[in-house]
Amino acid sequence: MPNSFLTYLLCLLATLLPIAGFTQSSPTFHLTANPWEPQEISQAQLLEVIEATCAVAATFQNDLGAIVDPFLGREHQYATPYFAYAVGTLLKAGAGESLKEAGLLAMEHSLKCLAQGSKSIPDEHGEFFISPLAKALALYQPHVDKERYAKWIEQVKTPLSKIMQNQEGRINNWRTYAMKGEWDRVKLGLADREEAVTFIEKAWLVQTQRARILQDRHFLYQDWSSDPQSLAVEAVGRGNLLGLVLEGYDGPSAEEMASAIFAGTHTTLFLQAADGQAPTNGRTDNHVFNDVLYFLGFEAMASASQANGQTALAGQYKRAASLAFISLLRWQRTDAPWKGSFYITKNFFDPADRIGYQPASQWGNYTGAIVYHLAEAWHIRNQTVAEQPAPTEIGGYVLETDPKFGTLVANAGGLQVVANLRGASIPKYNQSWTPLGVTRITKSGWDGRLGPSDGVQDLEAGTPFLLKTATGEILDSYRYQSGVTLGPEWMERDHWVRISDLPANYQAIPEVHFVHPLLVRFSLHYTYVTGRGGPYFTQEFVVTPDAVVTRLNALQAVPFGLTVPLLENDGRSLDVQVSDQLAKTQFSGSRDSQHFIALNRDSHFDGSSLSLKSSYGWLKPLRLESTSGSVDLLIYPQKPNEPDASAVAQSFRWTSEGFESLLGTVAGNTYIGSHAAGGEGRTLDLNGNGIFDVIFDLDCQFVVQHRSGRITAIESDRPVGAIVQGRHYSLSAYKPVWLE
Repeated sequence: MPNSFLTYLLCLLATLLPIAGFTQSSPTFHLTANPWEPQEISQAQLLEVIEATCAVAATFQNDLGAIVDPFLGREHQYATPYFAYAVGTLLKAGAGESLKEAGLLAMEHSLKCLAQGSKSIPDEHGEFFISPLAKALALYQPHVDKERYAKWIEQVKTPLSKIMQNQEGRINNWRTYAMKGEWDRVKLGLADREEAVTFIEKAWLVQTQRARILQDRHFLYQDWSSDPQSLAVEAVGRGNLLGLVLEGYDGPSAEEMASAIFAGTHTTLFLQAADGQAPTNGRTDNHVFNDVLYFLGFEAMASASQANGQTALAGQYKRAASLAFISLLRWQRTDAPWKGSFYITKNFFDPADRIGYQPASQWGNYTGAIVYHLAEAWHIRNQTVAEQPAPTEIGGYVLETDPKFGTLVANAGGLQVVANLRGASIPKYNQSWTPLGVTRITKSGWDGRLGPSDGVQDLEAGTPFLLKTATGEILDSYRYQSGVTLGPEWMERDHWVRISDLPANYQAIPEVHFVHPLLVRFSLHYTYVTGRGGPYFTQEFVVTPDAVVTRLNALQAVPFGLTVPLLENDGRSLDVQVSDQLAKTQFSGSRDSQHFIALNRDSHFDGSSLSLKSSYGWLKPLRLESTSGSVDLLIYPQKPNEPDASAVAQSFRWTSEGFESLLGTVAGNTYIGSHAAGGEGRTLDLNGNGIFDVIFDLDCQFVVQHRSGRITAIESDRPVGAIVQGRHYSLSAYKPVWLE
């Protein structure tokens, strides 16, 4: 692809998202709510992780060279070729010498399987073999003789028709593996270019790959394998297609592909959690390899953006990649004999228990996916890219995905709230992967596992319940109290029912009120969508960089409360404390803690409900009840050196324009916190002494950073004149001015 066209596409990204309906104050503010420092990841760190994981995988290699899954007792899917590529990468980097023979054996075995065709390939996953084996040839060439290498070349040339089982039937994300693999073989002179382009174009134009992306509101990849769609699987299909276009695919649809895929990848900058995790929701969510896919995609775009002069965008992608990598390391094991490898899902239970797994979730294939994609990233990373704050750290947006995904993401100053607007009413693998309600709150520099976690709807849990008329006619039947998210809960015929129990009957309709990098206000209107009937609820949210204030109202006279999921065990017991007004959870030895602070004086937490097991671990569903007309809650993710939760609770008070506490003040459209302040208007009084610290000559949105009462930086969304603590400045749109 010509560089000039790639530059054009990258420049276009800033306009694509607003056109698609992305509600945001601006995608281009730069100042963060809290002090910020880069956390750049070195190539050496990356190699250490790859080598440590490969060393564990090598202990399960059999005499044939296959990586045997320790829990299945057999080779599974693509574990062996992915291992071979990762070890080849180590050798290329001058590392992993002790793994060389294991890598060579893995190559030999995988190529033999490939050459014999789909029936000889583990689980008939031939399309997954093509790219890693083709690209691994050059990595191993210095380590084998010419005769062996020539044999390998011929094996990699095996026709796709022989490799790919059910070639006309596999048209979801599996098709993208074959598309990418065929182009890799063309680049290496191992496949016919015309045949490969014909295959790729047919896959794009006819076999639904184009429709899956271009029909999405934000150009995300719809796998069409669950309802709602999976944001985890989204990264698989889009990631393969991103690799295809960045590796220079130049067929007739190349420009259209690149435009859509770059826009979709840009969207994911805003879906990434504030603590670096890939988004939750959908089958295979909360798997560790999800974060690796985000790491790889962001590294790829950082390199491409830098190469085409998009320095600021490259820096954001680079930072997002670092956040994803740091998130990944939380699930690296330290216990023998697994030390250096990773858990498969984001918990610390014994993998044999398969907590949060789908049928394809196995140790061998998903460990292989981790090292393979990390190795791919090692090859493409540009270490000259300087990190810039990522969108998930800056905030100032509300993103509603396509209804097929049904997710809302709101972020103010690096505190992110994720809500599922729809729940999964049709089970996938007898599981409901997407529960209705708020499923995640994360904060920059804070451990987002503390919750309200990922939520769950367990189709096997709960008690069967029949809803009947007064004459005994059955209206509906379901298992009540089988789900848990942060959302409404109400009394129905002597039973408490949670919104997450009724994904087929209810939905959440979002309403956005105000969006600014330091302050976001929105509401979720819960309403039923079938003839079942039931109460309506409105839950209001005020999101600041420090905490979230939420208020739940019922629109009918019905006993109700707010469900509060409390993570109590993720394979390790947490420090959990619950009183009438305060609930807390904290990992042992961690300085991060999550606090749920009741704001109604007459409210209390009820902890009588049974815990449910999510992919993160055991969630205790608390019910916050109040005799007031609403249920009000302060959600405070506390980091080290931040105010104590009890002191925050005591200091909180409502004001005529909002609220204030030790954490900060919200007054109308203005937020004032300990490190930053801003909003919309013409003036700012930092300390409430009646003297304006900032005066603008026009209404604007603005952000300032301050320290010890002095403003140190300022940024606005338009050209304005400003008097800042007595000094005059001319500001350009989205260009921070540093005052110290």
